[in-house]
Amino acid sequence: MTLYRSFSSVQADLKTGQITCRQLVEQYLDRIQDTQHLNVFTEVYADEARQEAGRVDQKLAAGTAGRLAGMVIGIKDVLSYAHHGVRAGSRILDNFVAQFTATAVQRLLDEDVIIIGRQNCDEFAMGSSNENSAFGPVRNAADTSRVPGGSSGGSAVAVQAGLCLASIGSDTGGSVRQPAAFCGVVGLKPTYGRVSRWGLIAYASSFDCIGPIANTPDDVALLLEIMAGPDEFDSTVSSQPVSAYSQALLPERPLRIAYLRDGVESEGVDQSIREATQRTIDQLKAAGHTVEPVEISLLQYLLPTYYILTTAEASSNLSRFDGVRYGYRSLSTGTSGMDLLTLYKKSRTEGFGAEVRRRILLGTFALSASYYDAYYTKAQQVRRLIRQETERLFEQYDFLLSPATPTPAFRLGEKTEDPLQMYLTDIFTVQANVVGYPAISIPNGTDANGLPIGIQLMAPPFAEGSLVALAKNL
Repeated sequence: MTLYRSFSSVQADLKTGQITCRQLVEQYLDRIQDTQHLNVFTEVYADEARQEAGRVDQKLAAGTAGRLAGMVIGIKDVLSYAHHGVRAGSRILDNFVAQFTATAVQRLLDEDVIIIGRQNCDEFAMGSSNENSAFGPVRNAADTSRVPGGSSGGSAVAVQAGLCLASIGSDTGGSVRQPAAFCGVVGLKPTYGRVSRWGLIAYASSFDCIGPIANTPDDVALLLEIMAGPDEFDSTVSSQPVSAYSQALLPERPLRIAYLRDGVESEGVDQSIREATQRTIDQLKAAGHTVEPVEISLLQYLLPTYYILTTAEASSNLSRFDGVRYGYRSLSTGTSGMDLLTLYKKSRTEGFGAEVRRRILLGTFALSASYYDAYYTKAQQVRRLIRQETERLFEQYDFLLSPATPTPAFRLGEKTEDPLQMYLTDIFTVQANVVGYPAISIPNGTDANGLPIGIQLMAPPFAEGSLVALAKNL
């Protein structure tokens, strides 16, 4: 069987009749069956995908197929797809079935994409290793003793292992880019508000972004192009016109690129990653671009700001999961005599995993009357300062380059006992979410153990086209 790594190669073979959508789906289903040890999918839509493939084959024959005919994707378990289960990797949503389809997902379906299944993720997208899922951890296909990154770990491994051509994940602090880096694939986080969040189960509403994962910059660009744009169901989505990202070109002049000095000099960054990043910098310089080191003075405040604000928003967003309206309800002995407050407490304690409980507690503390100004208000002020510093940086430069992660994929269980070490894995990715700018992670070689290394590029708001163009160039 042919293991397709780009949509253009799928389209070429469909056109010449070397393969049909139905055959393509069967190949993916076989691969999913053979790689169950990776624990990528929480649900596979086998019969439905076969039916959909047959329908798309008929449309291709009739010349009426959409732009994504022949693309087989998976969706992260935080995106609503009508009449299908959605669990957000949590027990609290046991047996819950989505009542409607997320706008981003619907737009892909309208262009004849085939959805093959729902992908494992950290519970409520909270995590950097995909070890926080109620469905168990996902394993990295490059080395099954390693994590795939998180929270979109299942989505990244699905693309890495050839279980579908692309995936749709979500990125709150690096959850698309960090697993993309750990798995050697491409992950794009768009500008905040570029893609509607309608139908995305919320973690932190002012940070969450839906983003694609694929093997090539062209494929993530095409998926973004179709998902992006205004939506009457989401008041935070931008009405800026959507350009043809996959056809965007770089300006016909040398680029001005800043790189994070800490990314190539800090001892806290793995040597293999420092060296790989330096090689890319040298390559860009050799191509005639201006590439200069910069320091972000507020870098040390990025993670604290991010975690105070996201946990506060999570505390508020997750209050709806109470064991009363839907999902998991505690069946502890004596439920009949249980008062409402006890039902809430027991249902939420039993339904949420340890990391989600930790973040809800942190967020509730940060929002409490005694500490609101000391933590939440202060973090909002620092967020504004970080945004201002980033704006000043992009007045001088076209792009900001850094490693995507400080280390390659670490071993399963290595950081679970130390939340702080786990949080530090997001050090390079959170800035894009704090300021709402677009960023992409692309493969940048491997280390001595063959583990993938990623490099991150960040651009000003709504410059996804030039971001993809530089990613293709590299």
